[in-house]
Amino acid sequence: MKKFKLSTVRSSKGFTQQKMAERLFMDVSNYSRRENGTIKISNYEWKKLAEILDVSINEIYESDDSKDNYLGNNNIYFVPEYFLDIQRKYINTLEKEIENLRKKLEKDI
Repeated sequence: MKKFKLSTVRSSKGFTQQKMAERLFMDVSNYSRRENGTIKISNYEWKKLAEILDVSINEIYESDDSKDNYLGNNNIYFVPEYFLDIQRKYINTLEKEIENLRKKLEKDI
């Protein structure tokens, strides 16, 4: 899972992936794979990253466990507007159907 917090803080501090890799004594492709979530970042590396960027670990840390990242870490998820429109139309259809069924029940009682 891509490390958006890390990437954002790194960029805002003016660090390139190359510069981060050098500070961590690894090649840029290894660093890139960590930031992109292909390779797990160890606890030691999280501490080192926080030191390099001069931030707390909480400002950059994102778990590799998708459960932790779903709602618990203030992540923002975007749903395409067209999908929301489809859902709204479906909800309206269901509401009309419910109303018609209620009217039918009232007549039968």
